[in-house]
Amino acid sequence: METIYVKMREEEIDRDQIRRAGEILRGGGLVAFPTETVYGLGGDAFNPASSRKIYAAKGRPSDNPLIVHICRLEDLSRVAREIPPEAYRLAESFWPGPLTIILPKCPELPDETTGGLQTVAVRFPSNRIALALIEAGGGFIAAPSANRSGRPSPTLAQYCREDLDGRVDMIIDGGQVGLGLESTIVDLTQPTPVILRPGFVTREKLLEVLEDVNAGASFETAAEGEAPRAPGMKYRHYAPKGTLTVVEGRTEDVAAYINTRVQSCRTDGIRTGVICTEETKALYRADLVKSAGAREDEEGIARELFRILREFDDEGAGQIYAESFARSGVGCAVMNRLLKAAGHRVVTV
Repeated sequence: METIYVKMREEEIDRDQIRRAGEILRGGGLVAFPTETVYGLGGDAFNPASSRKIYAAKGRPSDNPLIVHICRLEDLSRVAREIPPEAYRLAESFWPGPLTIILPKCPELPDETTGGLQTVAVRFPSNRIALALIEAGGGFIAAPSANRSGRPSPTLAQYCREDLDGRVDMIIDGGQVGLGLESTIVDLTQPTPVILRPGFVTREKLLEVLEDVNAGASFETAAEGEAPRAPGMKYRHYAPKGTLTVVEGRTEDVAAYINTRVQSCRTDGIRTGVICTEETKALYRADLVKSAGAREDEEGIARELFRILREFDDEGAGQIYAESFARSGVGCAVMNRLLKAAGHRVVTV
């Protein structure tokens, strides 16, 4: 398959190419496209063959559910049933935007799209290219992140191309995404709403709308033999090619430990990388030292994380060490992705 590659910006959408992309989706094909979070790989949510193609293109396990993207709030009832008032309150506050809601699915929605679950994950993105594409494609696009399964999610189209060229029909390059981490996922099928994946819509923001929300699942994975309730709960995610370790402790102890390990790797001929902040980057002696930004700017750190992991791949880092971050606010989302990328490999010093 030859992948079509087109460029456009939110401020100047190429309607001819969007129509072309919509025809691909309606015909059962796949299109990678930008959202405000990361790039998504889209197919017709009501076409089971399209969902199977998504799993195949990504090399993604078929029990890992896809998120259905809509472009009109009234379309929520086309994919979900038994919609509680909390869903509409969340939608009023955070849609369009980086929030995914889990609800009981309508029977018309194929099991292939929901990973065999009787629930559906639904999102209404804010990126204008994404919204135009969803409408052109029929209004319901199933879309996980546009990367090979297990790899860092793409925040630039070049990484979609790196992972999916020749495996999908079209890639729409809309430039760098604005947020850089996937949407927050909230399960509304539980007696108390549960955050299954943290993101930019933090627990603190959710509590302004909901009476209560359980954040206990933010660092959970699905147990062996258990179907994942949301994308990313069961399988290794976001991982660079090199081995990543998260190091926790006092700043000086973390730097001392990492520098000792860096020296050992250098002796063994292993290229090393460090993920740190502006305040600490001068402390490290690795081959590649990358600052994710100022520590107090959690949103900035979130925006840079996946790009940095991809750059380490490009630059051949075999062993990577990362400082830890706060497990509250947006820092919770950063740590969720870091721990998954590291396979929960953590050293406390």
